[in-house]
Formats: sequence, structure tokens, C-alpha cells
Amino acid sequence: MNGAESLVRTLLAAGVDTCFANPGTSEMHFVAALDRIPGMRCVLGLQENVVTGMADGYFRLARKPAATLLHCGPGLANGLANLHNARRARSGIVNCVGDQATWHRPFDAPLTADTEGWARGVSHWVRCCRSASEVGPAAAIAAAVAASAPGRIATLILPSDTCWDEGGVVAAPLPPAAPAPPDPHAVKEAARALRQGEGVLLLLGGAALTEAAQRIVQRIVAATGVAVKAEMSNAFVARGQGRMAIERVPYPMAQAIAALAPFHTLVCVASRPPVGFFGYPGGPSLHSAPGAREVVLCRPEQDVLAALEALAEELGAPPSAIPPRGPRPEPARGAPTPEGLARTLAAVIPEGAIVADESVSFGRGFYAESHDAPPHDWIHLTGGAIGAGMPLAAGAAIGAGGGRRVVNLQADGSAMYTVQTLWTDARERLPVTTVILSNRAYAILLNEYRAVGADPGRTALAMMDLGNPELDWVRIAGGMGVPAARAETLERCADLLRQSFAQEGPFLIELLLG
Repeated sequence: MNGAESLVRTLLAAGVDTCFANPGTSEMHFVAALDRIPGMRCVLGLQENVVTGMADGYFRLARKPAATLLHCGPGLANGLANLHNARRARSGIVNCVGDQATWHRPFDAPLTADTEGWARGVSHWVRCCRSASEVGPAAAIAAAVAASAPGRIATLILPSDTCWDEGGVVAAPLPPAAPAPPDPHAVKEAARALRQGEGVLLLLGGAALTEAAQRIVQRIVAATGVAVKAEMSNAFVARGQGRMAIERVPYPMAQAIAALAPFHTLVCVASRPPVGFFGYPGGPSLHSAPGAREVVLCRPEQDVLAALEALAEELGAPPSAIPPRGPRPEPARGAPTPEGLARTLAAVIPEGAIVADESVSFGRGFYAESHDAPPHDWIHLTGGAIGAGMPLAAGAAIGAGGGRRVVNLQADGSAMYTVQTLWTDARERLPVTTVILSNRAYAILLNEYRAVGADPGRTALAMMDLGNPELDWVRIAGGMGVPAARAETLERCADLLRQSFAQEGPFLIELLLG
């Protein structure tokens, strides 16, 4: 058995049965092993940032890690942006990165790079194998690290001779690190804070936004009247009928400061203090009220459900059902607006759907208008590195299984970073409806330009303009095998959404804004 065969067999034994890949010469023995050994679903991405983004989306729905297959240091480097997002989402991923043969490295061939150094910035664990006998045991560790709570990134670097040489060993699966139990002292401190009454905010993140966690949060809210918000960027939020109507901390600094001003105490549940995305001249880094106290109930790596349950028990919170939502909204009419699109989506989205949201600027107010939709799940861009939405949607479709429809709310500028995902959608016949929010501009940059006190002139505006020449998304999608149509009104958008939900496979809607 060679090293590559031991790698595949060890990963399968550990439950890693999906591989998102963009292989090259150094990975051909791994590809050959995948060809010979059944059980691994292999999904080809045409650029490594698509590959790593799909692995992120997969974990968020499947709740188990997939592997990636990346070509040497430059291939890893191409995937770093979405590995950064995956790390912020606390997604578990096993990266398998090919490299020069151990004896070829000293000759400094063109693809030779500091692969380990590049991997460390986005990985919780990095290992470079030196022989075929090391591959299987290292793969077992990598799989266990990736599956450890709440999800971690493990990067395994494989010089090509460690894959083609004989001497591979299939390693037995190792147990991943379980979530740490809640701290009883933290539970009591959080309960004391919640008993203060007004001015206390329960700030939720991570696993505190799942459906099971929200049921416990509802008990706490009913017993104390505490206000609840979610972090601005979240890996996963259960939303719609039967779930809480939770709003996020706003993205813009002024809005975030205003939203958090009433609270003198923040009880953090698997969340971080509300730090702004950027620092602005004269603005604060923390958006909570000056002097506000932060009480940590639990960290993301702890057992969040157990911590919430312990808090509910400490408060003597009786059972309490989540209040029913209002009637499902009717589709909006007329020219597209953020509120109108949110209502339209809530009106037509199928139960159990998944929304992959990289709407960036246009979609900041979507939540308020979509609480009354059928039960669905929502996943966000978490790390701020744009180009996540399309791969997240593809990975989520594969991770969720069962044909669940995924709606990708996608800004046009960020879509161009990973547009190759459309090809994978078509190849895999994924149930993904991509809605391109086509404003033909980097709208977020215009907002940020003004936020730092500058007034954009001709040169600045040209740097943020995507309309010269215009991107024709219907033709782009068609060229990658995805049927597409254009909408200029919300009525047309609703019709196209329904059409896409009624068919198998992917569909793209270019929604013209303004």
C-alpha cells in the first residue's frame, strides 16, 4: 500500500467521505487512490478558493469535515481567503496539500514555496509528512482535529514521494475533542446579570443560534424579559416559523452603536464582544456602550446547549414555546428594494431551504422582513473576505443532502471572485438558485469611502464601477451550463424564483438594481 492509499482509507475510516478538489501533478497519486478506493465523493472546483469555500459550506450543514485537495503552496494560497472565512465560521476542514518530493525540494523548483508558513495563518494544526509511513497516522490526527468542537482547520502537507512510496499504514480513527463543559461560576454570574432587568443584552453566536438552542433561549427570555441579538456575521442561523425573530447587530458603525447604546451589560453566549469590522477616524473599535460590562456564559468551544440549559435551570425558567410568527408575507411589487426582495423571498421560499448570504450592502436589512418565512436556515459570510457566497451555497447543498434548495443572495462584484462555482453547480446538478444583486458597482466600497470622511471623485468612482463594460450574468451563467434569466421587477423575480424551485439543478437570476 502506498501513502496515498493509506490517506484515503484513513480518511474514510474517520468519516471524511467528501473531497473538494483542484488537483495538480503532485497530487496524481492521491487522485489515483481515489479512483481505486470506493466511498469518497469527489467534487471538482475550477479554482482553489471555490474548493475551500465549498468545504466551509459543507461543514456548516453536514456538521462534519470534508477534505480539500490543493496543488502545492500556490494552490493553498489561492484558497486562503475562504479558509480565513472558514476559520471565522469555526468550520472543520482537512486540507490535503501536495508538495515537491522531499528530495526535490532543495533544488528550489518553480512551485516550491513556504507551504507550511502559508498554512499556519488559517490552520489550527499543520503537519508535513516525511515518509509514506507517516501519512496514515497524520491523516487520523488531522481528521480528529477538524472534527473537534466547534470545528477546526487541519492542514496536511504531502510531498509527492510520501504518496507514491510503498509503506503506507491505515490508521484507526481518533476521537475528536468534545465540547468543554460549561463553567458553573460563569452560569451563576450570567444569571446574576440577567436578574438585573433592563439594560441587559443576551448576545448570541455560534451554536447558540441553532433551533435547539433557540428553544432554551426562549425560556430564558420568557423568565427574564432580556433582550436578544445575534452577532453581525454568523456561520448558521435557524430562522422562520417556529424560530425566534432575532435581529443582528448592524454592520454600519453608527447603527451598531445606536442599537447597543441601551445595554450596560452584555451576556455573551458563544459570541465575541461587538467589534467593528474596521476602525474609522475618531470612531470606537468596540460598538457597545462605553463602560458596558461583558459577562461570558460560554465560549464557542464549550457545550453551548448545556450552558444555556444550566442557565435556564439556574433562573428557574419554566418551559416556554416560541411565539408563532405572523402570516407569511405576500410578494412585493415594483422596483427591487432590500425590503421588497426580503418579503418576496419570504413569500416564495420552500420550507427547509438554505440561504447563503453574500449580499454585503444590499442585504443588511433582510432579516426584519423575512422572520415570517417558512422554517429555513441562513448562512453568512463570516470573515469578510468576499467571494464566499457561491462556494458556500454549493457546499451547503452537498452537505445538507436530500435535495434541499439553496438560495444564494449574491452581490455582483464579489460573485466575480469565485464565478467558477457556477460550473460546479451545473456539473453536480446542485439545487442552487443564485440571485445576482446587480448594481454594477462595489457598493460597499462607496459606503466605506464616505465612512472615512472622503468624497469620491472621478478616479475613485471609476475604481468602484462595474458597468464599463457591463457584466452580462445571463450569458456568463449560460457559458458555465447554468440556465439564467434577468429580472427588473420584483414580480418577475418572484416568478423566476418559483420556476427555479420547481426544477432540479441550478438556476441564476440577475436582478437589476436601479
